[in-house]
Amino acid sequence: MTVNAHAPITADAAIPASDETEDAIIRFEGVAKSFPARKSSAAVHALAGIDLAVPRSSVVGVIGRSGAGKSTLIRLVNGLEKPTAGRVIVDGTDVAGLGEGALRSVRRSIGMVFQHFNLLSSRTVFDNVALPLEIAGTDAATIKARVTPLLDLVGLADKRGRYPAELSGGQKQRVGIARALATQPKVLLSDEATSALDPETTRSILDLLGTINRELGLTILLITHEMAVIRAIAQRVAVLDAGRIVEQGDVFDLFTRPQHETTRSFLAAESGRELPAFVADQIRDEPIPGGQVVVRIVFRGPFATHPVLSQVTRELGIDVNILGGAVDSIAGRPFGTLIVGLPNDGTSLDKALAFLKERDLDTEVLGHVA
Repeated sequence: MTVNAHAPITADAAIPASDETEDAIIRFEGVAKSFPARKSSAAVHALAGIDLAVPRSSVVGVIGRSGAGKSTLIRLVNGLEKPTAGRVIVDGTDVAGLGEGALRSVRRSIGMVFQHFNLLSSRTVFDNVALPLEIAGTDAATIKARVTPLLDLVGLADKRGRYPAELSGGQKQRVGIARALATQPKVLLSDEATSALDPETTRSILDLLGTINRELGLTILLITHEMAVIRAIAQRVAVLDAGRIVEQGDVFDLFTRPQHETTRSFLAAESGRELPAFVADQIRDEPIPGGQVVVRIVFRGPFATHPVLSQVTRELGIDVNILGGAVDSIAGRPFGTLIVGLPNDGTSLDKALAFLKERDLDTEVLGHVA
């Protein structure tokens, strides 16, 4: 299946791209969003000072906990919400500056996939996918020519006559994805699209979104509260906390060298990063005579696959006790985390940490155990 090239969205709100962001199909510039006070509650400041660029044909994730402002942020892209301050620019056009007629045109270039599918129970799979085309006044022959390959793409060609009640959760989400692609959008917004699915189904949906990104060149902006989703599909990520982006950048860099405490907390449960239960139960802040210092080592870059710990033992004569960890890859780049115990004397610890630092490995002293 191919996607037709679209002319840029045109409107009197069009904004020339700067050199720094000319490849960004979505840009948030100083965006804030507040909701007015109600009788029973104060005003809600959902977003503040949001600056974010989404490169064309990329997959960018926005991660945050409930109430962080993720859903508000994504609704600004298709004009379902308007910013209180700042600009949201989609393919050169300030969406907030559009009238309702122009906004409808923009929305046809922006597909959206929802957490709870939002399918019409009275319509078949084919007819659910065809719905946005019918609303746009597309003729029946064009609808058939558009919908049929989309059902092939999402693996539901044999389900075209079924109703939502006859489908699994994963199949319903595939219908939702096909429907979002029906108008041949340039941008696909994913609003917690996998959070209602089991892990295996989640992987299959993320694989499908990855295929769509690669084969159709579609830009995907997804919001989630799960780092595993970001890790599986995104190239870049922004971490949202209390309405502000506290950290953003390349997924590999954020996974391997998180700078903000919120990012670290999201990564805490990642395989290999958490302390084994038997260590967590014993760990103390103060040194224990004759005990060990517990250190987390993050393996990245050219030394990620080197036998560094055996070198510490062999070259420095320091015993290393491996307490836990995992080795994996992110975006095809090797990455590992090990929790180790080192002798509780300053000289050995300092030598070991210096040796690891020379090899561009990050270390963090977590505490002390007997």
